[in-house]
Amino acid sequence: MALDTAGAADQLLGEGDIPPVHEVNAEGTSPFLLTSDHYGRALPRALGDLGIPESELVRHIGWDIGIAGVSERLAAMLDAHLIAQRYSRLVIDCNRPPGVTSSIPVISEATTIPRNEAISDAERSARRREIFEPYHHHIDTTIGRRLHDKRPTVLVSLHSFTPVYAGVARPWHIGALYNRDPVLPRLLLKHLRREGDLVVGDNEPYAVSDLTDYTIPVHGEARGLVNTGIEIRQDLIADQSGQQQWAERLARVFADIEVELRAELLV
Repeated sequence: MALDTAGAADQLLGEGDIPPVHEVNAEGTSPFLLTSDHYGRALPRALGDLGIPESELVRHIGWDIGIAGVSERLAAMLDAHLIAQRYSRLVIDCNRPPGVTSSIPVISEATTIPRNEAISDAERSARRREIFEPYHHHIDTTIGRRLHDKRPTVLVSLHSFTPVYAGVARPWHIGALYNRDPVLPRLLLKHLRREGDLVVGDNEPYAVSDLTDYTIPVHGEARGLVNTGIEIRQDLIADQSGQQQWAERLARVFADIEVELRAELLV
C-alpha cells in the first residue's frame, strides 16, 4: 500500500482530482433540499490510498454505502435539488465540526488510517479549505438564494448505517434524526410507521448534536429551516434494486408530508 506524500502542503487537490461538490437537479421545484455528506469515496491523488487496502475503503468507514443511488433517484422523483460531497469521509468528514477528532480520523472503528497520523496543520487546513468548505459554502449559498427568492426550503440530510455495529445487530430499517426541531422528524416517523413493514428509529441509531454533526445544526437549525436527518440501513440499499425501492418509498412519503407542511403553512 502506497503512502504517497507528494504534493505541496498548501494544496491538496490537483490535476486529475474531481471537484468535491456534486450537484443534481439544481433547478428542481420541490421545497425539499437534499444533502449527502458521505455520498462518495474518492481520494485525492496526493494522499494515495491513505495506507489502507481497497477492502477497507469500500466499507462504511469510507462512505455511506448505497446512499448515492438513493439520493440521485429521490432527487429525480421529488424534482428536488441534491447537493452531495464526493470525497471519502476518511479524508475529511463533512458532517463533523472541523477540529474534532473524528473530522480527520486516525482510527475509524477498528481500522487505523496511517496517512492521517501526525499530519501537519497546513495539510489539515488544506483538506478543510479544498473539500469541506466548498461543499458547505455551496449548501449555504443555495439556502441563502432560496430564502432570498422566498422559496420554501426543507432540509433533508441523507445517510446510511451499518446493519451490525460492534457485534450488535441493529433492528431499524430507517431512522429519523433531529436535535432542536422535531417538526419534520415527527411527521416522517408517523408516515414511515404507517407503512406497516418497517422498524423505524426515533433518533436511532444516531441522534443529532452540535458536537457530532455539522450539516443539520449549521444549515438547518441555525438557518431556522424545517429539517431532518435520515439514516437507511445499508443492507437494504446495497444494490440498485434496493436503492430504487427506497427512493420510491421515500418519494411517496415526502409527497404526503409536503401536503401536511403546506396545510400547516410551514412551507
